[in-house]
Amino acid sequence: MDRAQAWEILTQYNQNEALLRHAQAVEGCMRHFAQLNGEDEELWGVVGLLHDVDYEKYPEQHCAKAQQLLAEHGVDPVIIRAVASHGWGICSDVEPVSRMEKTLYAIDELTGLINAVAIMRPSRSVMDLELKSVKKKYKTANFAAGVNRAVIEQGAQMLGATVDELITQCILGMRECAAAIGLAGQEA
Repeated sequence: MDRAQAWEILTQYNQNEALLRHAQAVEGCMRHFAQLNGEDEELWGVVGLLHDVDYEKYPEQHCAKAQQLLAEHGVDPVIIRAVASHGWGICSDVEPVSRMEKTLYAIDELTGLINAVAIMRPSRSVMDLELKSVKKKYKTANFAAGVNRAVIEQGAQMLGATVDELITQCILGMRECAAAIGLAGQEA
């Protein structure tokens, strides 16, 4: 499956701009992490793009419905399993095992936090965002309160990384897709 096919499936079930931007942010981060790990960027990107395919229409069946929808579209079981694993312990019993699955699990919530920090900045951009700014907000529990920091920490641990390393690499991944996710800042 390529990105165009994944985008077609995603937009069949999602029209909400914020959800589509989130999908693209996770895709960008997954592609970045794939490159860092010498893995298949297209596969990892497609997994990131499709991870919330069911969320807009079926939020109460999140991850379970995704498996069904993706199977109906003939999506590779490796992609389906990875998508299901990002909700492990919350809405899925599929534990992240592969490096790709662990990465998706670790960065999904984190991209939301980084997005929230970026839009609060005068630049409204990830291009000038630094670790220290995200860390400051990360420690403030009522900032982006819906972001599950325990999942981020558990994901970092699964990957053998620190939260700081994860944040730094997610910022870099989001910079690669900043224009698509509306976080490139003001054009000069």
